[in-house]
Amino acid sequence: MAVVIASALDKDVAGAPLFRGVSFKLERGDRMTLAGRNGAGKTTLLRMVARQLGVDGGELVFEKGARTALHDQRPPRESELSLRDYVLAGCSDLIALEERLRDLEAEMAQRPEEAVLQRYAAAQTRLEHAGGWNWRSRAIAPLHGLGFPDDQLDRPLGSFSGGELTRASLARALAGDPDLLLLDEPTNHLDIAALEWLEGYLTGLDAAVILVAHDRWFLEAVGTSVLELEAGRSRFFPGPWHAWRRELAAREIALGKAIEKQQREIERMERFVERFRYKATKARQAQSRVKRLEKMERIERDPADTRSLGFSFGATERTGRVVLELNDGRLEVPGRTLLEDGELWIERGEHVSLVGPNGAGKTTLIEALAGRRELDGGRLRTGHNVKLGYLTQHASELGTRGTALEAAQRATGLTPNKARALLGRFLFSGEEVEKPMEGLSGGERRRLSLAVLVASGANVLILDEPTNHLDLDAREALEDALQAFEGAVLLVSHDRALLDAVGSRTVAFEDGRLRSYMGGWAEYARVREERREAEAAAGAAAKQERRAARQDRRAAPKPSGNGAGAAAGLSKNRQRRIAELEREIEQAESALRELEDELADPAMWSSPSRRERATARHAKAKRAVEEAYTRWEQASP
Repeated sequence: MAVVIASALDKDVAGAPLFRGVSFKLERGDRMTLAGRNGAGKTTLLRMVARQLGVDGGELVFEKGARTALHDQRPPRESELSLRDYVLAGCSDLIALEERLRDLEAEMAQRPEEAVLQRYAAAQTRLEHAGGWNWRSRAIAPLHGLGFPDDQLDRPLGSFSGGELTRASLARALAGDPDLLLLDEPTNHLDIAALEWLEGYLTGLDAAVILVAHDRWFLEAVGTSVLELEAGRSRFFPGPWHAWRRELAAREIALGKAIEKQQREIERMERFVERFRYKATKARQAQSRVKRLEKMERIERDPADTRSLGFSFGATERTGRVVLELNDGRLEVPGRTLLEDGELWIERGEHVSLVGPNGAGKTTLIEALAGRRELDGGRLRTGHNVKLGYLTQHASELGTRGTALEAAQRATGLTPNKARALLGRFLFSGEEVEKPMEGLSGGERRRLSLAVLVASGANVLILDEPTNHLDLDAREALEDALQAFEGAVLLVSHDRALLDAVGSRTVAFEDGRLRSYMGGWAEYARVREERREAEAAAGAAAKQERRAARQDRRAAPKPSGNGAGAAAGLSKNRQRRIAELEREIEQAESALRELEDELADPAMWSSPSRRERATARHAKAKRAVEEAYTRWEQASP
């Protein structure tokens, strides 16, 4: 059954059409990605489906009782709420469902009619889908997956950064067990571990999903279909993201050929008209061709298709063999050490990826390598003839004074005309170069910082999250430029497609150390996964050995309470203690057996509240037996 059906949706903005005739149908397990340029209407469509914006034409039909959750770029406003309470507040329907079940329990006690029992069964099924009466534990799980430890769950929202609040908003959308999940840029502010967790969570979700993202690896891992929004029209593609990209490329080639063919035909007709318009014997044919030209529907590209980012780095001066070398590096921040005995070297022309979880120290390390902060220990050596280009995560090096043109001139020393030409290559056309720095969007600031970097002539690039705020076309342009760059690159990024395309070696932050792996992201991920599997297998084997040893000890005859059979040399006090512990084991096991006999009665599981109490009592009794055996093992010879 479809969770949502969109039929010929129209939307106008400020009286002008944004898109027309958007249609799609999604069932549980479908995960549709929205593709299109900035301004095509992707976020608007998400908010229409979330019923936050009206529909100007067409129809949206939802499955009866379907619950919708939207995560977008807007941070939460409830600064006084704790993180835990903020996430659970997004589960208000589950809280109401608990209350409904309790009311139905009371109603069944008064009149156990079939209609009441059916309503109770339906409500109980719905709650079980969300995790049963322990749904709160399941609702908190996304916080852990997105990188929040337990000691942060009770902090007020006002104490978190903007990026952390964005992650909290995502966790809240995931927590409510929605039937339709709408995600606008869910990968923002996530490290690679959180991205991988989110991919696994979404692919296992029993819900329909619509998402907008610029992370190509994520789109490929999660998406099952693509809805393309372009030039006010839509096209639905059933298939993964890479297949849509291949189909799109084929369409672009076909469109180019069609335009060329039509243009040749137009030129032939215009030449005929010019030659024979005034010749009596050909005038009628010429007039016929003039009418055909006037009626001909011209095949044209969307004007937006001609406006795309494309750039390259120029030739670089040759450096020494080793451009950067770190020995015994140490980095500290208040309260902890980020790096101890760090060893890192980068050679001429080498492209190195630096990876690690958020907070590991990647940005701190590259700030030290770029000379923006001092090492707390160790030695850094810069090679011969190195000219360093550093791109910060938030383009803070640009400042906020003046216009985009003035900022480019300050950073590059170019004349106004040359600076305009440079900015034009990065999509700042005409009056856009006069935009004030304070009014630039995140994407505009990033394009400006890339323009400055290209003009710098650097032969060693240190890049901190260079794809921040870039759309897909710009990311691919950056990827192409870095692949062709002849100098050395040290790259920090959460864009795994960029890491895999550009990196020839991967350096990972692991437990305060730097560890080097040959190959790009895919090779590093394979080695990492193999190590995890080996560690998990070793842990499982060790656990099995401990369990077998415990069972052997339990099966061994216990010394009698009067000391007969006890190991020679035990004191009477110790023998007495062992005998006491044996009696505790017998009592705990007897209590567990009695409880299990009691819980065998179906009446003990007849309601959610009784089930919860029974489960807790059984767990407590089993724990008492385990603890009694542990004490006996410690006291026994």
